[in-house]
This record gives sequence, C-alpha cells and structure tokens, in this order.
Amino acid sequence: MEQTNPHLFVYGTLLDSNNTYGAYLQQHCTLLQPGKFKGRLYDIGEYPGAIADAGSDQYVHGSIYLMDEPEKVLEFIDDYEGFGDDQTQPNLFIRIQADIETGTSTVECWVYVYNLAIEHSPQIKSGRYLK
Repeated sequence: MEQTNPHLFVYGTLLDSNNTYGAYLQQHCTLLQPGKFKGRLYDIGEYPGAIADAGSDQYVHGSIYLMDEPEKVLEFIDDYEGFGDDQTQPNLFIRIQADIETGTSTVECWVYVYNLAIEHSPQIKSGRYLK
C-alpha cells in the first residue's frame, strides 16, 4: 500500500489555533518550519484562497506540518476544506502536492488550493493571511 505523504502546508485559517480544525492540527501534527510556494493569495471573505502558479514572482507563505496519521488528518481536513467526491461540486478547494520552499531546501507537501473563480476577490499582495 502506498504511503501517504506526511507533510502538510497550511497558509490560512488552519494556522489559527482558535479555529477548531486549526486546534486539531496542533494536536495531530508537528510544526516543522515556515515555507512558501509560488502563487497568489486571495481574500475570499472568511478565509483565503491560494492559486499555485509556478511562473509567478509572488509567493504564498505559511507553515509546514508533519502529520502523525496522514490519512486520518487529511480526511478530517478534507471535510473542512470542502474537498472530495461527497462534497459540493465543483469542490471549493482541491488538495494537491506541491514543492514548498524553505530557507534551505524544498519539501513536497499536501496543500489545499482554491478551485473556484477569483476574479471578484481582492489579492493579498503580501502572500500572508494571518497578520
């Protein structure tokens, strides 16, 4: 059986430990280090949405976590992010694997990227959601 990548990159509301799902991550993951990937971050309202774009000169900033039970954690977070066949279609977010840059290397991580149109959403130019 293929082992699930244990790394998760988080850039939005999941960084907030006052968020129920963010608190879940704090309990079931180990914070490894800050990271970033090429793309753009948008303010969707109550949460941000990131668009991966390898050709971009902008970055989305966040944190890399090591999940203690990747399948279980991802299933829990999939529900929060509205990802999966049992969720509203098209999914609000999709889960992809992306190379996250750290100060010294890259780490392949799961990351949830926004899956709907962003033309009416303001861009967060700093690439950082939490102040």
